[in-house]
Amino acid sequence: MLEQAILKVSNLKKYFGRVKAVDGVSFEVEKGEVFGFLGPNGAGKTTAIRCILDFIRPQSGEITIFGQNSRDHLSREKVGYLIAGANLVESWTGYDHLNYQESLRGKSKTLPDLMKRFSFDPRPKAKYLSTGNRQKLGLILALMSKPELLVMDEPTYGLDPILQEEFYKIVREVTKNGTTVFMSSHNLPEVEKVCTRVAMIKSGKLITVQKISALEGKKVHSVHIAFSGNIPEKNELADYNTEIVEETADGYLVSVKGEIDPFIKKIAKYKIAALQITQANLEEIFMEFYRN
Repeated sequence: MLEQAILKVSNLKKYFGRVKAVDGVSFEVEKGEVFGFLGPNGAGKTTAIRCILDFIRPQSGEITIFGQNSRDHLSREKVGYLIAGANLVESWTGYDHLNYQESLRGKSKTLPDLMKRFSFDPRPKAKYLSTGNRQKLGLILALMSKPELLVMDEPTYGLDPILQEEFYKIVREVTKNGTTVFMSSHNLPEVEKVCTRVAMIKSGKLITVQKISALEGKKVHSVHIAFSGNIPEKNELADYNTEIVEETADGYLVSVKGEIDPFIKKIAKYKIAALQITQANLEEIFMEFYRN
């Protein structure tokens, strides 16, 4: 068990009739980390988040936040959250939403900076906001009270690439100051940028919980080698981590799992005319987990 588990989910189950939206999911999130909750649409991410925030009640399982059962003692003043679609009052302006949040949690010292960084105009009513502007408002509401725990469902949905990068900067800043972040996503490149650990969910079941660094260690390299002179036999190159994918006129296309260095040392004794190495990203690793 993690010593500083801010969020702990134990054997969580939530069914809708015969649909097992979340089916026995367990994980822990420790203080100050950015924990990614990954899976395709329909995997159970949003349902799990709604259970964590006590918006819906699970069939069984236990959720603790700051060491207390979230069903009985959810410290909402310590939790900032963004759920899918950002729960907004359509007839309210952005100002109305922000003022209401301040009436509940006190004056925000970070609000002017957040509005500037997200380029958000708080004057229009929510019903007139675009998808991107609704997301901006939802993020500002989640962040403005400096919560100790941030729970966010697809936080960059609808944001342009520049604002996505700004969001990543803000996440790094708040975690440096001690905030813990739990975010669902199916955007794997963004998870690589900001998360320290990830849980992968498919069809309501947890596939794995891994450190990002551990996933990177599972990466697959695609190596295209052209030899100058003698071409080694396939069996001289292949081993349990190396697969000859294709034979070319002057060499091979090789797939190397894990560390690339042993393979490079193996081919160093041959004369090489050209060498091209590309690396699989987290998405390809993710799909490999799914296939297995």
